[in-house]
Amino acid sequence: MLKVGVILSGCGVLDGSEIHEATLLLLAIDRRGAQAVCLAPDIDQADVVDHAAGLVKQERRGVLAESARIARGRIKSLHQAKAEELDAVMLPGGYGAVKNLCNFAKDGARCEVDPHLSRLLKDMHAAGKPIGAACIAPVILARLFGSESPELTIGSELQVAKAIEAMGARHKNTAATAVLLDKTRRLATTPCYMLAERISQVEEGMDNLVRAVLELAALPRA
Repeated sequence: MLKVGVILSGCGVLDGSEIHEATLLLLAIDRRGAQAVCLAPDIDQADVVDHAAGLVKQERRGVLAESARIARGRIKSLHQAKAEELDAVMLPGGYGAVKNLCNFAKDGARCEVDPHLSRLLKDMHAAGKPIGAACIAPVILARLFGSESPELTIGSELQVAKAIEAMGARHKNTAATAVLLDKTRRLATTPCYMLAERISQVEEGMDNLVRAVLELAALPRA
């Protein structure tokens, strides 16, 4: 059974993982006969947002503890993750991807990635193991692998696409449910809620992404 690391960044679109995307990612992995291994950094969130009011609250929450809500408690700290124990890694979106996994929300193309996530993704990439990213999360791949000029998509949002290209990647516009596959670099990306208007579109796009990543994982490295 293939093991897929799922990198969570909290619980809730405005300050953590996008819950629809994360849940549908876990569902797609299970339906396709693979095993999800949930991981998250053991750090404080960059901020805490009241999702009903859309306002930042003056409180602290931990990314790992909040991510555990989605994972039903079955989660490990990202610093424990080892590339040799995984066949692929996938990242759902949500603002947590650009606030907690990296600081793209604040620093744009000059952002830095969480060091434990950076290590894991670089180790996976060096081993030829595929990485999938949805929604805004492809900016992390642009930051880490931009020197290789990978093809990535976040849909068609102009400012984010420009930032991706400023980091060295090549952005391609796609539909909400489409997957952009860079076979050479074994990267797969899809827009999800960067473009999707209905949860059914997210379900279709995430299933397409999981299928593409698992097919890459089953293929030998060229």
